[in-house]
Amino acid sequence: MLGSRSDIKIRKGKLADAAAVAETFRQSWVQAYRGILPHHHLENMIRRRGADWWASVIRSGDSLIVLEKSGTIIGYATLGFSRTRGPYQGEIYELYIAPVYQGLGLGEHLFEACRHGLDQRRLKGLIVWALAENSIATDFYWRRGGRPVKQGFETIGGQKLEKIAFAWSS
Repeated sequence: MLGSRSDIKIRKGKLADAAAVAETFRQSWVQAYRGILPHHHLENMIRRRGADWWASVIRSGDSLIVLEKSGTIIGYATLGFSRTRGPYQGEIYELYIAPVYQGLGLGEHLFEACRHGLDQRRLKGLIVWALAENSIATDFYWRRGGRPVKQGFETIGGQKLEKIAFAWSS
C-alpha cells in the first residue's frame, strides 16, 4: 500500500539524483517498451542513459523534476519548450514512474507538477508524444484530458513505430 501522501514529494532534480533517476529510467523503460522496441535497441538506450548521462542533463539546467516517496526517487519527468510546430508551446518530453508504483495516482501528481512548471514559464498549451503501442501511456494521457492532435512515425532499430501527440489547450 502507498501509505500517507505526506511521504510523497515532487521537486527539481539535483546532481545527487542522477543514479536513482537512471535506475527509474531503466525499470520504467523495460516495462514500457519490452516487446515494442527491438530488444537490442532498448538495451543500448538504457546503457547509454546511465547516471553520467542523467548528471549531464541536470548540469545543463534542463528541466528535470523527480518524484520521491520517503526520500527514494520513484519517478521523473523532463519538460520544456515544445519541439513541435503549432499552438502548443510547452511539452513534457518524458514522464515515468517506477513500475511497482504505477496505478497509484502518482503519475497524475507528477503530470500536474509538469503542467504547473510550464504554466510558471507562461507557456500556452501542452503537447506530449507517446508510442501508439504503449497503451499504458496513451491511456494515461487520455484520462488526463489529452486528445490526439498529430500522428507521426519514428524508425527505431529498423522498425517503423507510430507515435501520437496528445495535447491540452491553455
